[in-house]
Amino acid sequence: IPCMILVALTYVFWWGQYVDGIFGFPGLSLETLLFRSYFSSEGMFGQIARISWTYVFMFILFGAFLVKSGAGDFIIELSRCAAGRMVGGPGFVAVLGSGLMGSVSGSSVANTVSTGVITIPLMQKAGFPARFAAGVEAAASTGGQLMPPVMGAGAFIMASYTQIPYVDVIAVAALPALLYFLSVGFFVRVEAMRSQAHAVELETRPIGEVFRDGWHYLLPLVVLVSLLIYGFTPTYAAGIAIISVVVSSWLSKHPMGIKDVFDALAQGSKNMATTAMLLVAVGLVVNVVAMTGIGNTFSLMVAEWAGGSLLITIILVALASLILGMGLPVTASYIVLATLSAPALYNLIAEMQLIDMMVNGTLPEIARTIFLLVDVDKAALLADPMSKLDAQQLLALVPGDFKGQLLEQAIDPARLAMILLSAHMIIFWLSQDSNVTPPVCLTAFAAAAIAKTPPMATGFTAWKIAKGLYIVPLLFAYTNFIGGTTMEVLSVFFFSVFGIYALVGFMEGYLESPLNLVLRVISGIIGVAMLWPHGEWWISTLALLAFLALFIYSRFRLKEPEGSAVTTG
Repeated sequence: IPCMILVALTYVFWWGQYVDGIFGFPGLSLETLLFRSYFSSEGMFGQIARISWTYVFMFILFGAFLVKSGAGDFIIELSRCAAGRMVGGPGFVAVLGSGLMGSVSGSSVANTVSTGVITIPLMQKAGFPARFAAGVEAAASTGGQLMPPVMGAGAFIMASYTQIPYVDVIAVAALPALLYFLSVGFFVRVEAMRSQAHAVELETRPIGEVFRDGWHYLLPLVVLVSLLIYGFTPTYAAGIAIISVVVSSWLSKHPMGIKDVFDALAQGSKNMATTAMLLVAVGLVVNVVAMTGIGNTFSLMVAEWAGGSLLITIILVALASLILGMGLPVTASYIVLATLSAPALYNLIAEMQLIDMMVNGTLPEIARTIFLLVDVDKAALLADPMSKLDAQQLLALVPGDFKGQLLEQAIDPARLAMILLSAHMIIFWLSQDSNVTPPVCLTAFAAAAIAKTPPMATGFTAWKIAKGLYIVPLLFAYTNFIGGTTMEVLSVFFFSVFGIYALVGFMEGYLESPLNLVLRVISGIIGVAMLWPHGEWWISTLALLAFLALFIYSRFRLKEPEGSAVTTG
């Protein structure tokens, strides 16, 4: 981070003037740079820093109080009771426990270390390969940063950037996060069937007894969510929730005393110190981007490289996030990348929806007036449906200065806000890949240290298991998973669950029993059919029925004598 800040600051007052082309900058005086870095709303004590010392601090403090009260042990034990007796139970304990812990911890590495010391040995004892156990823990802990309410500080920053209420951001983020954890769970299920990991029984208390002893740990979360729903600010809601942690602990056998409160305050402050320094430092880089206009330049360059293709743009963003993640923590990587590329993603997603309106002949009349300036004859055709190629060619004629106005006239403001949130969610999700993608994947390395497995090999295993990080952002871009009607969102979620399961079968060559090459390819085709944004429900329904038939057939093969099993292709 210091090197990145040094490069950014010296670009403004020194070497930027020697750069040719679109990234050239005439330069500012050192005095002006320092003044704007200190006093600007984008500087080191600007918008991002304010988010840090208000929302982020209170939620990190809330997490520290929860852990100190004993909620962490309750979450792990509850996870063991809920999932421990399932096929591959210890693996599901890791997924469920890491998801619940990560929803308030905000750090994937800390989540891995705190839950991995319990879940990884459990998985190894149950018969999971050590490297797979470490990979599951790393992938699940990474998902903790996607799970509301904290989301590794990302939810607060997204709310600030998009001007969408925080409670709406976490409401939208909940189902995608659940979909990610289900995708990790499918890998656990497949590996459990393959390695017979379900042969080991976990010693657990009845779930009713565990819940009876620890139900009070859930009260602070109920208080937090209730206050947010009723419209209180996140800071106020987190403050009251912290008080409720202390009060609810008095219902347990180990009530929090004065020493426990001070210990929680100290631990929360320690956890916040690193985050605060990070966000303040990143503010300097964001200030340079704002001063020089390099963000708009980068967005235009990405759009030009992608040739107007949304998919290529997402791939470029994924590569950029991986490179940034080698030297920056996830939150910092998201902030920098969102500043640089969110406008490009937003424009492409909005233009894609605009083209759909032109194709269907539903473009509002007020939006058609702009097309009269570029081609009167073709503008007259907008009242009726047209081909996608004609719509793309007509939109390409609109000058860039008018496209923003066109989007505002054609698309509802609430829908535009959801498109902007989709762009930020894509970037935020892709920024997580540095946790589990070699060569620098600290979360996977932390899990490897616990499992005593090769770090780089563990990283590749975690990367394979965390495939949801790349699939779900495509749903954000091409479907109504964000901002759609309730039925549209639930439909995308429902078919995506089975689509991802089918893709896991394709990647692993295994469902309930081994799949030969033909069945493996069929499973992949089925998965793509359910995930593809074709807009035809009957295609997804047929694909779902085909997957259920394949699953039942695979289950039937499992019951056949061992010698007749289908070999893996």
